Amino acid sequence: MITALDHIAVAVRDFEASVDAYRRLLGREPALEPRDGADRAWFHFPNMALEVIAPSGAGPAGDRVRARLEAAGEGQWIAAFQVDDLDASARLLSRRGLEVERVATVARVKAAGLDFVLTPGRIGAQPSPPTATEAAAVSALDHVVVNTPNPDRALGLYGAKFGLDLRLDRANEQWGARQLFFRCGGAVFEVGASLKGQVNKEPDRFGGLAWQVGDPEAAQARIATAGFDVSEVRTGRKPGTKVFTVRDAPGGTPTLMLMPSPQLEAA
Repeated sequence: MITALDHIAVAVRDFEASVDAYRRLLGREPALEPRDGADRAWFHFPNMALEVIAPSGAGPAGDRVRARLEAAGEGQWIAAFQVDDLDASARLLSRRGLEVERVATVARVKAAGLDFVLTPGRIGAQPSPPTATEAAAVSALDHVVVNTPNPDRALGLYGAKFGLDLRLDRANEQWGARQLFFRCGGAVFEVGASLKGQVNKEPDRFGGLAWQVGDPEAAQARIATAGFDVSEVRTGRKPGTKVFTVRDAPGGTPTLMLMPSPQLEAA
């Protein structure tokens, strides 16, 4: 059913300022798409895309973005999944008890307090060109993070109902967290739960994005020069990885940059 992560949508109020910030952060030139009362900027990567969207006038898309901004403010809004058969996938999720609405060429799904979209995918989309050197630009999304107060509910939702491929379920007492890792095409859908809090029925929340870079030192220097507050490059938790944090990413989205381990990539 679901074959890949298609894109992440980020809702913003100031379109021009936000697009400029993401251009500087990612080191990529976006494709601009005004449509249906909303302005969009698409940053395309080999394994997904980032959509920056803001209301710009009358239209169904503009109305939806305005409603989102009024209800929850700026930030991560939608995770869109590619499916091989939209009608069959929408029908199956509906039969599995999820709230599904067909809108034009996509299906909108509400689950655990989050917004999702099923889509045929970004057919023919090419990776966005770098603003400077390829080595210093973001090369792909590594993983998207969702925080849940109920990990067993998350297993049932993302694993059983959405049908995502669960690769790892681990509890780490030292970090105080339980982590569920679902493979989603060329990216990872990570769900994290605190081991210190009580399990409850509160909604899940998007928890940030982790991007891949080929040369972390070059990427860190470029992003710092672009005006962002970044940490030093440090050794990651996984063997062979290097990471650094962007402390003031656009929209307040928690953002990690990482160089994947060659051994892990080969596996």
